[in-house]
Amino acid sequence: MTSRRRRPRSTRSTSSRRRARASLTSLGLVAVVALAAWLLHTTGVTDADADASADGAPSSTTAPTITAAPTNGPAGETDAPAAETARRQLAALPVKGRAPATGYDREARFGTAWLDVDHNGCDTRNDVLARDLTDVERQGPCKVLRGTLVSPYTGERVDFVRGNRTSTLVQIDHVVALENAWRTGAQQLSQEQREALANDPANLFAVDGHSNAQKRSGDAATWLPADTAFRCTYVEHQVTVKTAYRLWVAPAERDAMARVLDRC
Repeated sequence: MTSRRRRPRSTRSTSSRRRARASLTSLGLVAVVALAAWLLHTTGVTDADADASADGAPSSTTAPTITAAPTNGPAGETDAPAAETARRQLAALPVKGRAPATGYDREARFGTAWLDVDHNGCDTRNDVLARDLTDVERQGPCKVLRGTLVSPYTGERVDFVRGNRTSTLVQIDHVVALENAWRTGAQQLSQEQREALANDPANLFAVDGHSNAQKRSGDAATWLPADTAFRCTYVEHQVTVKTAYRLWVAPAERDAMARVLDRC
């Protein structure tokens, strides 16, 4: 039987934070370098060209993928370099209103859930479960049958057991929701780029199903994790992903992100 029980505040989300902070600083720096390299060498686009084409489709047919697990530090600890990187990236993101959701379709626009974009033989959902859960039991090399999650969004422990009635207790959340991505620039990406975004490890957390249902397609202005100690990491990942895929932020979204990062 699946069970939930609270752990003391000082330790209940430590395991998720250890997974989510250690690489965020390098993640932000790598994302900036990777984006610059991608613009200059893959597409031949200069900084000026990128600014001029902000309202147009990116010229490359592939997208930079940030292949890093979410990381975090001990409870209550913030990563100042990661936050500073995110603040700089946020200041550089275009700010404008959200486009209409017309034409948005999860599978048609972002690919079937879930693909194997890294070609390791396992679909993205099983990859993320294996990454974020502890005490993982598998069937074969890929299929995660059970494990334990400390949800980064609440700090609560959830025992994952694969099954028709139990699998939904642990869900994979897109940190930048796909509908939000669609309305803030992803309409201009290629199909390959959108599929990369939907399966990018930096844009995915295994979380409790209740939080994922609450969030839906919300951005930082309408939804943030209940565990306030994780909000810095959450927004840092949103900014990094939006930077890497050349998405924009809506004014209220930008302001909410800035408020979070100012406390980090």
